[in-house]
Amino acid sequence: MMSWHIGRLIDHVHLRAANFALTKRFYSAVLGVLGLKIEQSGKGWFQVDELFVDAADARTVPTHVHLAFQARDRAMVDAFYKAALASGGTDNGPPGERDYHPGYYAAFVLDPDGNNIEAVYHGPSIRSAPSVTIDPA
Repeated sequence: MMSWHIGRLIDHVHLRAANFALTKRFYSAVLGVLGLKIEQSGKGWFQVDELFVDAADARTVPTHVHLAFQARDRAMVDAFYKAALASGGTDNGPPGERDYHPGYYAAFVLDPDGNNIEAVYHGPSIRSAPSVTIDPA
């Protein structure tokens, strides 16, 4: 059986939004379905866990990337998809099984800036820890 490790490669992801207000509404909705909320924000920026989003300006351009968020079950993937479409997202692949590996259940949407955003449930699994905690020394 194949295993994989999460949380060792990416420190944070930085997106730049053309329409910051719409992008913030979109991520508030889809991340809320995943059990996360915006806890840090300021004028033209917000952060949720390792995701940092700010407003594009005359010197910067919006990003175009693929992000995949972890879901706890299939129902959470379905709810993510519905929240995304209701909050300014565009369908890029409805919820369903994919052939990436057995049990891979995902949905894809384009956020307001055209980033390909995915929610994925990898099937039943046992995690060594729910998350990694970093405390400043």
